[in-house]
Amino acid sequence: MLAAPINPSDINRIEGVYPVRPSLPAVGGYEGVGEVEALGYGVKNLSIGDRVIPSPPSSGTWQTYCVKEESAWCKVPKDVPAEYAATISVNPSTALRMLEDFVSLKAGDVVVQNGATSMVGQCIIQLSYLRGIQTINIVRDRPDLEDIKQRLKAMGGSEVFSESELEVKNVKSLLRGLPEPVLGFNCVGGNAASVVLKFLRQGGTIVTYGGMSKKPITVSTSSFIFKDLRLRGYWMQNWTNLHTVNESKPMTDYLLRLVRDGQLKYVMETVPFQDFNAALQKALGKEGHSPKQVLVFDK
Repeated sequence: MLAAPINPSDINRIEGVYPVRPSLPAVGGYEGVGEVEALGYGVKNLSIGDRVIPSPPSSGTWQTYCVKEESAWCKVPKDVPAEYAATISVNPSTALRMLEDFVSLKAGDVVVQNGATSMVGQCIIQLSYLRGIQTINIVRDRPDLEDIKQRLKAMGGSEVFSESELEVKNVKSLLRGLPEPVLGFNCVGGNAASVVLKFLRQGGTIVTYGGMSKKPITVSTSSFIFKDLRLRGYWMQNWTNLHTVNESKPMTDYLLRLVRDGQLKYVMETVPFQDFNAALQKALGKEGHSPKQVLVFDK
């Protein structure tokens, strides 16, 4: 293996609270990128030195070597940085699927999201920008708020608000001429989800793909009756289960092409594998807000 990220779902698997759990004993990690070092008899479509990612993603990427059948791997270009190839299957893919699978969006439409600094959030901003879709982005209050706002706007974000800035009676008064959002994304839950709902237009849809606050989503009866809002959920694992590798490969190729062309970037911190404990502490939020932790293996 060359690199593998630490995702929240990886931690949930270790905690035993994730719906899909590997058989024990098990190795952590669900996505990553490796380099082929040896081939078994009968392998036809891979060569020594090829870069590959597990497709579909599968448990066991937090280790220096993996042995799997040829069909478990998807070849990826070598001109894509290893940390991007290692992280393409979960978060960027989630962002793309949510933009394409729930509402028929067109240029000029607006989407709203909380958790905008997450990897999915960063990808939603950039993928929306490429399609002419505007984004309203909500982030937690933090000391470096202005820097965060500038960074997200540089990625293509239309508006960026902290949670405290949205503590007003009518959040739509802050739209500054933007159309009301037709689609919202929630990865936090609790009050942060309620704010996303307040932005949505009549008949709007909110898609929940995470629950970092561990608090439920509360929706008023009037929002259901008078605004006809729709609440949906998204789980990348479910999409993967319903689609073949051949069906998912065009999506992976598209996202990697955007990375290679400099049109899709996200903040990560690469950490040597031997320092995994420090990376894990950051991934658990023990040191405040930290970028995505990506373990890098010595070759």
